[in-house]
Parts: sequence; structure tokens; C-alpha cells
Amino acid sequence: MSCTGCSTGADGKPTGCKSNGYCSSGGCNKLPAYDWLAGVPIPGGQQPFEGVEVRFKNTRKAFYRNTSNLQLLPGDLVTVDAAPGHDIGMVSLAGELVRAQMQRKGGNADTYELRKVMRKSTQEDIDRWHSARKLEDDTMFTSRSLVREAKLDMKVTDVEYQGDGTKATLYYTAEQRIDFRGIVRTMSDRFKVRVEMKQIGSRQEAGRIGGIGSCGRELCCSTWLTDFRSVTTSAARYQQLALNPQKLAGQCGKLKCCLNYELDMYIEAIKSYPSANAKLKTKQGVGAHMKTDIFSAKMWYGFKQPGSPFIMAGFPVETVREILAQNKEGIEPEVDLNMVDEPLEIVKAPDYENVVGQDELTRFDNKTSKKRSKKKGRGNRDRNPGEVHVRDQQNRGGEQGQRDRNPRPQGPPKNGPEGQAQGQRSARPEGQQGGARPEGQQGDRPKRSRNRNRPRGPKGPDAPKPPAA
Repeated sequence: MSCTGCSTGADGKPTGCKSNGYCSSGGCNKLPAYDWLAGVPIPGGQQPFEGVEVRFKNTRKAFYRNTSNLQLLPGDLVTVDAAPGHDIGMVSLAGELVRAQMQRKGGNADTYELRKVMRKSTQEDIDRWHSARKLEDDTMFTSRSLVREAKLDMKVTDVEYQGDGTKATLYYTAEQRIDFRGIVRTMSDRFKVRVEMKQIGSRQEAGRIGGIGSCGRELCCSTWLTDFRSVTTSAARYQQLALNPQKLAGQCGKLKCCLNYELDMYIEAIKSYPSANAKLKTKQGVGAHMKTDIFSAKMWYGFKQPGSPFIMAGFPVETVREILAQNKEGIEPEVDLNMVDEPLEIVKAPDYENVVGQDELTRFDNKTSKKRSKKKGRGNRDRNPGEVHVRDQQNRGGEQGQRDRNPRPQGPPKNGPEGQAQGQRSARPEGQQGGARPEGQQGDRPKRSRNRNRPRGPKGPDAPKPPAA
């Protein structure tokens, strides 16, 4: 983008420019203006316009008065009057075209209110200017740290030192009003210069920083655009663009300025088209408007027929007018959707997530669950998965709420102490529900499997009873 000083060298090329003045924007400068009056002689008896346009860092420009009648050409470094001190800039435009630029920006063409051009910059002025420019990066990083410590909701985007190094202008962006009086005093004591804060918008910030847009060219706000008009989503709707914020927003976070470039042409074309809110009533169904292609003069409507997929077909504008005229008379014409020019059938896109069998997102979870189930079900391999566990209805009076301790009956119970140890449960005496088991009965209870995923049986009086002992 722009370099620190594009003064003209001995060979006529800008010094310090690696592209030798042949940038994509036509030069090393931001917001350049083509002097189409260059080389045109001034009519006899008229004096050349004494105003000149001087560009400073990035996109900042100002008009000055050439009272000394210096021979100034675009690219010359000049020392201009500032308040206080002096500043150094580069002449971007000179001659009669400066008058047109002043009128275009809404100013008066009179130059008596403008500040003066003091002289062409000397080598001493240029060296001092370069020394001040080297301090800008450190000043910006330090000022951001101070703002962060002060907990101010603002962002310092750029710092510009005056040519004599006595003043630093800090450009910042903020969503609301910021009281920076305290931070200004802190910065002045820290940098030993006069600090001035200037708030800019997001679009001005993008223009000062510069960059490459999605179109592959340099940003319009950085190369030629000077007036920032408001951009709304209606501009995208008129142009039948998808309301995708990621595609419609520029680097500044706002809607792209180029949405307004062709908006007038779209508005004029859509005025002659039928209303997009009108629906086509045909014997094949009711068609809702989907989009309008003004270049091919077609309007696309979607039809949903019973038992058939959704079909979107394009009709010429004249055909749409004829159908709407017949609908006003109460006639629903018959239209063969398959014979319409370029019918489009919306088909669901195939699912390519699991083409080779390895793209399933939950494939790791499935393997993990299998391992866990094997570990948990190691002691329950002989369990019948269809068996349910019910509450013991026989001992409901004294053991209500207790679960059957025998998970699966293995044939007829055995007689004697072996059968009682295998699955029979002995009733507890009164006063021991939920307490400790009596001595000598600690080993009567078989170990339960901790398989929490086993099915549960129904509850209530209608629940099936366990087999009789």
C-alpha cells in the first residue's frame, strides 16, 4: 500500500517504492485522483489556481494555498503550516482540478481561508519526519495497553505523528461516547508530545488500514471511494442475493459498499415486472414466487403437487402476466410444468457422511459402549434378557418395598439349607427393616449383579407373582 514518503527520485520514479510506482491502484498513494487537465495550457491572461491538495498518512487529505507561487507537481513533498508547528505531506493534485475537487467536497473555492504552503521540504525536514514516523508503531501498542488498563471500551486503530514530531493524533473506534480526558493526560506524560484523540467509523478504519476485498481488488474505501452511503439489506433483496452475513459483510464488519453500485438498475428493471407477492393459480397447483432473473427476463415459481416432489420452474415475464390476467377473471389455466423452459426439480442432496463406513461421528462412542457392556455383563452371561424382576407380593405386609433377591430362578428350588442359601429370602423381624441383618445371616444373601440396564417389571397389584417355592 502506501509507503512513508513517495518523493520523486532522480530517475523520475518514486523513491522507496519497490513496485516503482506501478501498483494495482495506479500508484503508491491511497485515494489517487487522475489529473485529466494535465498538459492542457491555461488560456492567456489567467493565473493558475493557487490551491493544492496535499495527502498525509493513509487517506487523510487537506487543501492548502500556494502563496509563494512554487512550481508544485504531484509527488513533491511540501512543508505546510500546522497548529502548532508544521507538518509534511505530499502533493497529490495541483492546478485547476483542485478547484473542482473543493467544490465536489462541498467547500468554497475561495482559498483565503486555507492554510499556507511554507516551502518545499528540505532534507532536514524529511529526516525529522522519518524519525517521528518510526515512533508510531510503539506509540500505538503502548496506547492500546494504557486503554486496556483504564478499562475503556474503545479501540486504537492508528497513530499519526506530525511532521515536526510535536503532536500525535490517535484514531480510535468506539460504539458510544468515551470520556478519555484522563487517558490523554497519561499518554502526554508518557510520550512527551501533545496527544489528540479522533474518533472514526468502521468504514474509515478499513480505508486507513487497507486490504484486499473478496473480489481480489484493493478496497474501494482505500483507493477511490470518499463518500460512505448507508447500505441496507433491501439492496441485497432487490438483487436476489442470499442474505448471508458472511458474504455480504466487508472487512469493516458492515454491509459492502458495492451493493449500491448496481442497485438503481435493478430497481428500474423490477418496476416493470409483476409483483413477487402474487401467486400463480393453475390446475397443476398454486405457484409461489421464488426468484427473478432480470437478465433472462424470467420469474421462477415453486409448485408442490400431491404425491410428487417440489418442482421449481421458470416462466417468461409475458407468460406470468397472462396467467395473472386469467386468474383475475377466475380462470385457472393448465400449464404443463414438464414443458416449461428449463424445469428444475429440487432433489435432496445425497448424504456423503458415511460413504466408506468410517465417517460416522459416533463411531468411537459405539466402540466404547461395547467394551463397557462386556465388562459390566461378564457376571450375567447366563441371564435371560427377556426376564423381568417383580416385587414379592407374598411378603408385602412386612417387607413392602424390598426387591426380590433371586435374579433368575434356576429350576425348582432345593430342599434344605442349600435351597434357602440359593435364593430364598428370610423375613426380617420387626424393627429391622432397613437396619443391620441378624448375626449368622450375613452369608445368606447372594451377590447381586450391578447391571443397571436390566429391564424392570411392572409395579402394583396387577404385577405377576413369582413362581411358588
